[in-house]
Amino acid sequence: MSVFYDIFVFIITGYLVFTNALAGSLITLFPNLDPTAEPAATESTLSTPATADLPTLPSRFSDTLPAILRQNADYQQAALASLGTMPEATTVNPLEAIVNIFCTFTTDEYIRTTTGTGFFVSADGVILTNAHVAQFLLLDAEDDTTSSDCIVRAGNPAAPQYEAELLYIPPVWVTDNAGIMNVAAPTGTGERDYALLYAARHVSGEPLPAHFPALPVATDALPVTIKNETVVAAGYPATALFRDGASAPLIPRQATTKISDLYTFGSNRADVLALRGSVVGAEGSSGGPVLNADGAVIGMIVTRGDDTTDGVGSLRAITLAHIERTITEETGFTLNQNVSGNLALRAEVFATALSPLLLSILQQTR
Repeated sequence: MSVFYDIFVFIITGYLVFTNALAGSLITLFPNLDPTAEPAATESTLSTPATADLPTLPSRFSDTLPAILRQNADYQQAALASLGTMPEATTVNPLEAIVNIFCTFTTDEYIRTTTGTGFFVSADGVILTNAHVAQFLLLDAEDDTTSSDCIVRAGNPAAPQYEAELLYIPPVWVTDNAGIMNVAAPTGTGERDYALLYAARHVSGEPLPAHFPALPVATDALPVTIKNETVVAAGYPATALFRDGASAPLIPRQATTKISDLYTFGSNRADVLALRGSVVGAEGSSGGPVLNADGAVIGMIVTRGDDTTDGVGSLRAITLAHIERTITEETGFTLNQNVSGNLALRAEVFATALSPLLLSILQQTR
């Protein structure tokens, strides 16, 4: 664990001293809520795969996580106020639901751009993508000498559509991976490398769609029998962009491929899928969905795979079950609950409660 994680825990401890008093009032109002308790069991967290032993990838996180958001009264109150109707899926076509997230970070010394994929998981406009892409949104309010701009693009070729707000990014991922922002081609296992954005405004100023093209998600644990099954991967591979520059057209792609292996971070569940090579397997496809035969998302692309064993264009994807379990650990609410309700309020509370602290961690590594 990096030293930044230890620093962050020290800082947040003092912050929580203040919020604990407010949280106590919240428990009085909602006696069934105890933010220091383990998350309530849900259908998805109770499900267990019928598996044999899975190959284990090293986990970078301890068994005991600081309950930052579960002990933040404002965040919990915003989440409780949002409980109700679960988000609906409106498509099973990944090419309708995927988006390109193009970020530009400008300082006095340099301009850095990054591109990634995301996809709608709620008809209200929530986008699931990688933390290593969404982290650039934390830099938006750094100071007057820098600027960070992330535009959500969609279509064929990708064209600017929406301005996004950060809804959620795992604080433990940011503190433990802050240094990768300066790495040209970061590597890793993909553990907790996810984030939630939402389309807050149309770039043209016109009204947002009444419903966004959202894919269904399957958050139950996956059995080992899924190995060798055929799946569909989709994304915005950016080969042309890196070759020809930012003005090159970015084309969405999807490909049929197979799951070659499954891995665990020690959860005894399938946390990572290894995918055989395809045309989607290139930089820029990170954050894209992996769909099963029913058209439901079971994974999200996080890194390149092992081309030696799985062929050129191989990929690794974290499972939606991994995202479901870890977001429930960190917030006390399931993925579906985290993408429903008053999104603007949720984003405002996250920005107020945590974004300044996470920004300070990122600043220490630049």
